[in-house]
Amino acid sequence: MRPPELTPELLIQAYASGIFPMAESRCSAEVFWVDPQKRGILPLDGFHISRSLARAMRRNDYQIAIDRDFTGAVAACADRSETWINDTIHDLYVQLHRAGLAHSLEVWDGPELIGAVYGVALGGAFFGESMFSRRTDASKIALAYLVDHLRRTGFRLFDTQFITPHLASLGAVEISRTAYHNRLRAALDTPADFLSVNDIPTAQEVIQRNSQTS
Repeated sequence: MRPPELTPELLIQAYASGIFPMAESRCSAEVFWVDPQKRGILPLDGFHISRSLARAMRRNDYQIAIDRDFTGAVAACADRSETWINDTIHDLYVQLHRAGLAHSLEVWDGPELIGAVYGVALGGAFFGESMFSRRTDASKIALAYLVDHLRRTGFRLFDTQFITPHLASLGAVEISRTAYHNRLRAALDTPADFLSVNDIPTAQEVIQRNSQTS
């Protein structure tokens, strides 16, 4: 029996069921589903802005944008020696973006995209897919602004899929599959709108709100 065709609709059903797609490599034609026993999440009230990150944010030598270049952000995330983003996955996320379900928060230096994080938004759940950095702290800055944005727009769950030392240093934790699915169900029943707020706050506003919730 041939597997069902991988479509944006099937991808959304998968996310709502707690699973996500990956490929073995950029060149792989196969896509497989993942439902890890331990799931990484970034508590929206537990993001850690260190003193060094706060200093980097306050330097204000960058600009923040939402969805200015979603396709470029995904391509940059895949531009590394090892990646799980093959052509099929890249195209699917571009289709989800066109449908208003996938978004990127980007860090720019003038005309240069220097960092970003992108993911899928369903209800009050945001599924972070990947991020990249071409400058020191650029991906951390993107995450700080994204967490602030998710709080401001009504989200309850920030799914990071797995834990890395980078994410753990920012407050990400691992929870069991059962706990994750319980949080996912509650988040999916929560109304949230990623684009309901379109102003870009100052670094100081992000830092101050974070200190009030963490």
